Amino acid sequence: MPSFSIPLSGLAASSEALNIISNNLANLNTIGFKDQSANFQDLFYQSVGSDGAGDPMQVGAGTAVGSVATNFTDGSVQNTGVSSNVAITGSGFFVTEQANGSVEYTRAGDFTVNSAGQLVTSGGQTVMGYPAVDGVVHPGATLSPLLVGQGQSNPPNATTTMQQQTNLNAAATVGTPYSTTQAVYDSLGESHVLTFNYTMSAANTWTYQVTMPAADTGGTGAPTVLASGTLNFDSNGNLTSPTGTVPVSISGLADGAANMSAAWSLTDPSGNSLLTQVASPSTTTATNQNGFVSGTLQNFTIMQDGTIQGEYSNGQTQAIGQLAIASFANNQGLQLAGGNGYQSTLASGAAVIGTADSGGRGSLTGGSVELSNVDISTEFTNLIVVQRAFEADSRVVTTFDSVSSQTLNLQASPGN
Repeated sequence: MPSFSIPLSGLAASSEALNIISNNLANLNTIGFKDQSANFQDLFYQSVGSDGAGDPMQVGAGTAVGSVATNFTDGSVQNTGVSSNVAITGSGFFVTEQANGSVEYTRAGDFTVNSAGQLVTSGGQTVMGYPAVDGVVHPGATLSPLLVGQGQSNPPNATTTMQQQTNLNAAATVGTPYSTTQAVYDSLGESHVLTFNYTMSAANTWTYQVTMPAADTGGTGAPTVLASGTLNFDSNGNLTSPTGTVPVSISGLADGAANMSAAWSLTDPSGNSLLTQVASPSTTTATNQNGFVSGTLQNFTIMQDGTIQGEYSNGQTQAIGQLAIASFANNQGLQLAGGNGYQSTLASGAAVIGTADSGGRGSLTGGSVELSNVDISTEFTNLIVVQRAFEADSRVVTTFDSVSSQTLNLQASPGN
């Protein structure tokens, strides 16, 4: 009698394959989804003897889905323009934490910001990473939720260096003055205007005074002199002395800020003089200093290595954290958890967590998401192949049924 279990096993295996293909097609537009495929295997063979040459004669028992492989190749990266979105190119997974503390991993970077200012997945899990302290990320720190919500403060910074690009007119007469101003900031973020007074005292020689309003130190009357001295230029208009920097000290500020010591740089990083004396009108073309007022976080950008650069209302940019990226010895061993998530297993090995662009982990693209890697044409081709296999097994079942019926009819015929 025919063994119905053989074609029925083919029908069952083909049904599983159809389920996998339909799941792939259903997730054609799922962010970060990875295509799967069914791998068939034959079942245990039954030995029915051997032939004249002594070779075994074996009859197969059917087929089954031996494994389901996940295709972890990259999906296309689509720009969204949303600063909280990020895509991985290469290997690795984002690390997320559920409300109960359990950890999952995902490729879906369509993150948003919750009411607490935390970076979260579409399912509400917090995205984990390394925090930054005073703009410095510490990758060795304990993973924690990343805070990226607007309103975080950036404390003020007192001016410690300043410079100005100034030319003093070599054609001026002795006694000719020139003044320019520059703002600096104290430890409380309060602005103070310094005045640089230059007076030609002789050919190629100018005196200078750096002053600030007396009111800034709680006084009245004439401005307070912070620094003074003489500038000497050579016949080509280059500053010969002083060189390097001139210390400008400010103490006793009326607003209660800490005493300041700002270094007035006379040369640029390449050693070129910022003060010159040529025969053109005295003018200051540029000023610069490193102090700033306090600010609040306005926006952020995710960099290639996962560093999150915050942009503040005071014009400053500094790191506020860095995304953690996990890798596994065997991605195929990961347990699908639904909701675009994966869980580690003994087969996958423990997660090795670090940063993007290191340890074989991929790079990140901010303001983008990784699309599903399902290829619709491939899936339709697979669908046709599996459909034909299902139809063939169905035909075998029908044939077996016909043979069985004919056999039973022969046994029931008169005279038998």
